[in-house]
Amino acid sequence: MLKRLVRLVMALNSNAKASQLAAGFACGLLLAMVPSNNLLWLMMFILTFFLKIHRGMQLLMIALFKLLAPLASVWLDRLGWAVLRLESLQGLFTDLYNLPIAPLTRFNNTLVAGGLMAGFVLWIPVFLLVLGLVKLYRARLAPLIVDSKFVKHLKKLPLVQKIAVLASKAVVVVRSEA
Repeated sequence: MLKRLVRLVMALNSNAKASQLAAGFACGLLLAMVPSNNLLWLMMFILTFFLKIHRGMQLLMIALFKLLAPLASVWLDRLGWAVLRLESLQGLFTDLYNLPIAPLTRFNNTLVAGGLMAGFVLWIPVFLLVLGLVKLYRARLAPLIVDSKFVKHLKKLPLVQKIAVLASKAVVVVRSEA
């Protein structure tokens, strides 16, 4: 878990666009809200490979929010029940259920429907919130952390200097391979 947190901090300070980080965060939240034992989740996950998002952030948020998803399951179940009971959508749901592959998506499961609806509704606000927070962090907080006495003393430690040299070599190798 410590490695993942270090990677998160590195991503916040990297050259990755803030919008890619925010999109990875929002996509991770969406995928975490939908139960993963169905074709719908798998199709959405595969779709993210065709988008310009930060995949590390996405996977970290999936892992984090999957741990918290049971806390929201009652509300997601109620939301899914409300969506699946809408009279105006009954014909669509019946037609979908009669298709050969559509039932494998488990769209008629209340948790799947509720998680999907909640994820779609929250995607844009979460994206905008994280985008603003990443920009704020990079503009205000990161320079304060770099200039702090603690970080300056930490940089003087031999172990930290060796890790920094190894990390810079790794970045150079990755960039030359690309």
